[in-house]
Amino acid sequence: MSTDRAIAAHPGLQLLLATWASVICFWAWNLVGPLSTQYATRMSLSSNQQALMVATPILVGALGRIATGLMTDRFGGRTMFIGVSVASIIPVLVVGYAAQIGSYPLMVVAGFFLGIAGTVFAIGIPFANNWFAPERRGFATGLFGMGMAGTAVSAFFTPRFVKWFGLFTTHVIVAVGLAATALLCAVVMHNGPRFTPNTANVLPKLVAAAKLRVTWEMSVLYALVFGGFVAFCNYLPIYTKTIYDFTQVGAGERTAAFAMAAVLARLAGGMLADHILPKYVVLAALAGVAVQTLIAVFHPPADLWTGLTFIPLAIALGIGTGGVFAWVSRRAPAGSIGSVTGIVAAIGGLGGYFPPLVMGATYDPVNNNYTVALMMLVATAVLLFGYTAIFLHAREPATSA
Repeated sequence: MSTDRAIAAHPGLQLLLATWASVICFWAWNLVGPLSTQYATRMSLSSNQQALMVATPILVGALGRIATGLMTDRFGGRTMFIGVSVASIIPVLVVGYAAQIGSYPLMVVAGFFLGIAGTVFAIGIPFANNWFAPERRGFATGLFGMGMAGTAVSAFFTPRFVKWFGLFTTHVIVAVGLAATALLCAVVMHNGPRFTPNTANVLPKLVAAAKLRVTWEMSVLYALVFGGFVAFCNYLPIYTKTIYDFTQVGAGERTAAFAMAAVLARLAGGMLADHILPKYVVLAALAGVAVQTLIAVFHPPADLWTGLTFIPLAIALGIGTGGVFAWVSRRAPAGSIGSVTGIVAAIGGLGGYFPPLVMGATYDPVNNNYTVALMMLVATAVLLFGYTAIFLHAREPATSA
């Protein structure tokens, strides 16, 4: 191997490149949320229409992860990172055009295809596993998971870019970023030394993964922690504007802070799971989610008290996402990690699809609160804490079902 190729094939460089690809794809995936209040005003949308507009990309990004997880097992992460980046370019531009002309139906349709960008997560976990030994996979998957920072980047920069450059030009910038990322992956990225193309029929692989107990146990946990992260990152601009009457930029700043706290905590969760059994990392996260969401029910005043409420909530969700996928890496059978990851990531994404719809449907305009939706999250976290504590084993063979 030449010196240049050896440097390019360094696991750290490959992981950083995969993380960057995740950042730009997450930015694309989250383009609608930061501008949703502006769209709602321009298009005279109801709370349910606004929620559907925000939630549609989440749905496709969730379900599409099953396919990308399976295809990553067969074609490798390099091909899939390139493919998802390229396939997301047109939807990004169409979303920008729909917003420019104020067409709600086109926005929803374009948002459906924008969900392709959200499937990137199911690529990175098997890609990272093929570069790192089992004892380092908590760190590796945690670092890749920091690609969720794309949601923070979008929340912070998208409203500002619209102000500085204009609405459609902002989407062009993101589309160019996707194209540049695809080119960079084509030139620099390599599949890991542990990668062996799995050419088995897709349906039997998916059925086999679906029969594993680990798949559904981890899916339910991930639906709460990652789904909660995605839901809050997409709905916080609406929540903070509605409850606290922040401007679009102000709401974006606070959403970005929430997202960054979760992103950094995800790495911490993965690293903790390398040294502490993942079960206890996940239990701590679930407890944090329940407590902090309960506090949010009482509408702490802005900004100090909301910061002390939502930032710890973001940290709990981030630690939980890192802990769950470190657990998946330990428990999923070798050769099926992509399939298991695809299902778990899909269910996690679905966990982010429904909360915005619930928030929109249960909003109380008379008292200006989202109490019902928040209490549903508290109850779910408490139930999963009890299930995890009682029924899930801290140690078990990696091939157990």
